[in-house]
Amino acid sequence: MCGIAGIIYKNRSGSVGTVGRDMTNMLQAMKHRGPDSTGYALYGEPNDLLVMRFKLADPNDGHDFSYSLRLARSRREVEARLSKIGATIDRVEGESEYAYRATFRYEGELKPLADYVEDVPGAEVLSLGYSLEIIKDLGDAETVAEQYRLDAFHGTHAIGHVRMATESDVDIAGAHPYWAYPFSDVAVVHNGQLTNYHQWRRRLERYGHRFQSECDSEIIAVYLAQSMADGLPLETAMKQSLEDLDGVFTYLVVTQDQLGMAKDEMAAKPLVLHEGEDVVVLASEEGAIRAVMSQEIDSYDPYEGEVMVWSR
Repeated sequence: MCGIAGIIYKNRSGSVGTVGRDMTNMLQAMKHRGPDSTGYALYGEPNDLLVMRFKLADPNDGHDFSYSLRLARSRREVEARLSKIGATIDRVEGESEYAYRATFRYEGELKPLADYVEDVPGAEVLSLGYSLEIIKDLGDAETVAEQYRLDAFHGTHAIGHVRMATESDVDIAGAHPYWAYPFSDVAVVHNGQLTNYHQWRRRLERYGHRFQSECDSEIIAVYLAQSMADGLPLETAMKQSLEDLDGVFTYLVVTQDQLGMAKDEMAAKPLVLHEGEDVVVLASEEGAIRAVMSQEIDSYDPYEGEVMVWSR
């Protein structure tokens, strides 16, 4: 079933809000839609440091006597590879025993950097950008937020996802959101199914893209990011996606300064929207919106085939 949510702050001082806490409250309100894993794509204020979220193992991996040693060795190798490829490391922090956050300066292309890091056994780059940070793990929103201390995350906008595993394992690899490798600061969550998934995967692979999963959301993310790299504005790329991508779906996309939503022509996958003076909030259920609004609100369902984009 799954549930998706998005939020973007408007007209606040610096356009920054308690995005980690707000997204947690929204996702926790939809726990019944997906108790297996929870994911966040959070946007802080951009700066001149790249932020890379990565993991070196999965929580389901066996913990034999050499587990901690392997992770420590892999972390050292990731740091060494960042230095070898020309990055100047600011810091690498352990967010859990298997998940890490690195900040560094780097002037080169992101694709060779991500590929070089992922050559380390067990390594997977979850996100890479100047403001985007993807955090995802097993459990409900409150569990993940506590583990990664997300209540303290202040930022400008975010999307999130609660997942019920129906077609793949309960693991981080199957959890949403997905970063649009190798493009900076683009991520997607979606509810639904693409019926021409394999056609678009093969087409995007011919562009040189590779995929970390078999999830439709990753196809949408890379499709949109490639369209923007080819010169299209986000809204135009999203409208084109409704022509090119077949199936029944509703998706949310975020870039460094925008949040967008799109519904296919059937509009069978729910999404509720509230737009106020200070904030835009979207979710699969109205209860998730009310979890972050202290006053009475008006909300509505976007129409079939509709695309909407908000900027900071």
